[in-house]
Amino acid sequence: MKLLLGIILLHGSMARADGERAGDFDYFVLALSWSPNWCKLEGRARDSEQCDKRMGWVVHGLWPQYEDGWPAYCLSGERAPSRQVTAAQADLFGTGGSAWYQWKKHGVCSGLSATDYYALAREAYESVEQPEVLEKIDRTFSIPASLIEEAFLKANPAWEPDMLTVTCTDGHIQEARLCLTKDLEPRGCAADTVRDCTLSKALIEPIR
Repeated sequence: MKLLLGIILLHGSMARADGERAGDFDYFVLALSWSPNWCKLEGRARDSEQCDKRMGWVVHGLWPQYEDGWPAYCLSGERAPSRQVTAAQADLFGTGGSAWYQWKKHGVCSGLSATDYYALAREAYESVEQPEVLEKIDRTFSIPASLIEEAFLKANPAWEPDMLTVTCTDGHIQEARLCLTKDLEPRGCAADTVRDCTLSKALIEPIR
């Protein structure tokens, strides 16, 4: 009986994250991915065109969030973006395909049209002062992951530490995630959003 109850509760929580009503969320997470690391771990194996470009921080996504959990694949009457529209986002998301996927999974939950969602993602991205130090490295470095967060906070002095979280995967810096209000003002992250990487030797690949 306990096992059955656990399965029911698990599926209930999963269902809450898919097919929710568009526009019903509490805040955004702007997820920035360090492109050289993603290319080393995944992108080149996929033969992604993103890895043929000299890119640093790119938008993984602008994700609507609840204070507990997040919506995905929401019910929306908005039209899907054309290939021309998504291709125009390649400078922001790395590829047009990534822009399309982010719209399909997360953008539909914003309650915005695809064009407005991409414009908002660009506005959020451009509001961030990116640390210049990573753009200057010419070889693979191993550093405490906390230094990435410190570099962002130094470049953006109005931010507080609880507004930003840095993630790692397979020993590499993965993403910097900034929590934002619906008006794109930095705010504290909810507890389930925090993924602070504690590695003392996290790898960073240079832009090639």
